[in-house]
Amino acid sequence: MIDICCIGHITLDKIITPTRTAYLNGGTSYYISHALAKLPPISYKLITSIAPSEMNAVDEMRRIGIDVDVIPSRKTVYFENKYGENMNNRTQRVLAKADPFTIESLRDVKARFIHLGSLLADDFSIDVIKYLHERGTLSVDAQGFLRYVKGVNVYPCDWERKIEALKYIDILKVNEFEIESLTGQSDPHDAAMQLAEWGVKEIMMTFGNYGSIIYAEGKLYEIPAYAPHALVDATGCGDTYAAGYLYMRSKGAGYEEAGRFAAAMSTLKLEKTGPFDRSIDDIKAIISANKTE
Repeated sequence: MIDICCIGHITLDKIITPTRTAYLNGGTSYYISHALAKLPPISYKLITSIAPSEMNAVDEMRRIGIDVDVIPSRKTVYFENKYGENMNNRTQRVLAKADPFTIESLRDVKARFIHLGSLLADDFSIDVIKYLHERGTLSVDAQGFLRYVKGVNVYPCDWERKIEALKYIDILKVNEFEIESLTGQSDPHDAAMQLAEWGVKEIMMTFGNYGSIIYAEGKLYEIPAYAPHALVDATGCGDTYAAGYLYMRSKGAGYEEAGRFAAAMSTLKLEKTGPFDRSIDDIKAIISANKTE
């Protein structure tokens, strides 16, 4: 059986920072796939949906050994991400949208861990979530369910039918803004307890340079943020975190160990534009250098 299957759109990304503008492929599925490709091999598959005109992105991923299944789409998601001096702050526009995923297109999916890289609110319906819950341990990035597009502008929104959806989600990835939006709670412990009450078993909460928290089995695990050598580009850091966490969980690691591994990967990702491209030795070096008694 496949260890991890990620499902999500590959995007076209225009990334604007105070020092440069770059045009890259991106999306949760893209960043997770590249991150996992740099780690000691596990059985992994990406299922994406992209326009024929952008198949070069898939060809590039296949060349480096990533197993990719493509569901044809009329368009490719096109994001514009603009960052200020504080890399935790981002403004975003959507210049094109891809077709949503359907049960029929995902009929053959089965894996130990299935991760949904949601980008926009209509990527995955509640019926798709219910179906995939039966096909493996279901992990979901909440970000797409909490934003909608009007024109080209992206606006925050509540997750429609979230109470129904969350009881089918085993692992949930949220940042500091998303968790408060979802639960109405500003305290991470209270917010995590609310999500757990709604049915989520493991919660990854990321807080940028303030670190992260894992909540599972009634306990909070506080994970430090490791300082990068340079702050270059935060795009894909949350996805890199999810990749590291799921990778370690698939290897049998505990919650805290998986969280520290994920945090170290995110630190290395911050140091460059584009997906994670370092080694497991680099990850281990960061963790080792920051061990506390």
